[in-house]
Amino acid sequence: MATYVIVGAGLAGAKAAEALREEGFDGEIVLIGAESERPYERPPLSKEYLQGRSEREKIFIHGQEWYADNGVDLRLGTRVTRIEPDHHLVRLSDGSRQPYGKLLIATGATPRRLPGPAYYLRTVQDSEALKERFAAVGSVLIVGASWIGLESAAAARAAGCEVTVVEPEPTALNRALGHELGDLFARLHAGKGVDLRFGTAAAEITDTGVRLSSGERLAADMVVAGIGAVPEVGLAREAGLDVGQGILTDAALRTSHPDVFAAGDVAEPHHPLYGRRLRVEHWANALHGGPAAARSMLGQDVVYDRIPYFYTDQYELSMEFSGDIEGYDEIVYRGEPESLEFIAYWLRGGRVIAGMNVNVWDVVDEIQELIRSGVIVDQKELSTGSQ
Repeated sequence: MATYVIVGAGLAGAKAAEALREEGFDGEIVLIGAESERPYERPPLSKEYLQGRSEREKIFIHGQEWYADNGVDLRLGTRVTRIEPDHHLVRLSDGSRQPYGKLLIATGATPRRLPGPAYYLRTVQDSEALKERFAAVGSVLIVGASWIGLESAAAARAAGCEVTVVEPEPTALNRALGHELGDLFARLHAGKGVDLRFGTAAAEITDTGVRLSSGERLAADMVVAGIGAVPEVGLAREAGLDVGQGILTDAALRTSHPDVFAAGDVAEPHHPLYGRRLRVEHWANALHGGPAAARSMLGQDVVYDRIPYFYTDQYELSMEFSGDIEGYDEIVYRGEPESLEFIAYWLRGGRVIAGMNVNVWDVVDEIQELIRSGVIVDQKELSTGSQ
C-alpha cells in the first residue's frame, strides 16, 4: 500500500491530507509538523484572535479526532532533518526514517529576523505573547509597514497602546499596493493616532526601543518586527531540488523530482495566466494549493492557476485583494477612496491586472473574471460599474 508523506502541518499540508482522503486515496498518510499544535489557520493570529475577539479552538482546521478518524498519522513536534528523493525517504529529528511513495513539501515560511530583542508574529504562541504584552505595556514600536505590521498596529491601538511604525519605503504597503493605495492605509493609521516614520530604517533594536538609520532614538516598551518572511527551502535545496525564491514547480505543483511536490508559501510554481513563476504567501494560496497538490500526487490533470487573493481587517476597513500589480500603469476607482467604500482596479495597457474591494462585498468573482479575461476595458464603464 502506498504511503504519502506531507512535510509541514500547516493549512496547505492539512488541506492536502483532507483532499487525498476525499479523492479516495486509501494508502497511509503521514503529516509531519514541527509545531506542537495541530494544524491551524494563520490569518486570525494577526486579526481577531490577536484582538481577543475569537476563541482559540476556532483557529484549528480540524477537530482533534479528525486525524485518527481519517487515518492520518499526525506527528507533531517532529522535524524532518533530511529529504532523500532518490531513496524515497525522509529522516526525522528523532533519528527515525519514514519511507514514502510520494512527498509533499509544505514547510511554509519563517519571519525575517532582526538583531536585537523583537517580537514576531507567525505562530499561535507568537500571537498569544503579543496579545498579553499589548495588554501590559504602554508603547509599541513596529518595524515594517507590512500587512503583519499594520494589523499588529491596529491590534496594539485597540489595546490602548501608543504605536509607532518605522518603514524604509516611502509609504505603507508600497510594494504590495503602490504609493496611491499605500498612502490610503497610512492615512487610516495616522487618523487612529499611529506615529508613522517613513523613509527610515531600524539600525539597532535595544531593550528600550530603536535607533533609526537617521541616528534618532525612539523609546518603546516593546518592538514588533514585521519585515516579511523567508520560505523554508533548506530541505529542498539540500535534497537537490530546483530552488529559486521558493521551491520551483510546474503548474501541477510538481518539483524537479517527479515524486516530490510543493504547495503553499514555500512553492514557486509556474503560473499559466501570468506566464512566469509566482510565489504567493497568502492564506488562499495554502487553502487551495494543498488540495491541488494532493490531486496532482494522485495523477490527476492539475493546472494550478488561481488568481492570488488576500484580505485584511484594520479598524473599520475590511478589504479583499485579487491579482498582482507588477507593471501597472494606471489605477481606476469605482467610488471614492476616502469614503473607505470603493473598488480600485490596477491596469496595465488598458487591461485589469489587480483589484481591491474595500468595504464592498460579493465582487471578487467579477474582479477575477476581468483579470482572467485580459480584455481592454472601458475605464468610464469600469468606474461606474457598467463594465
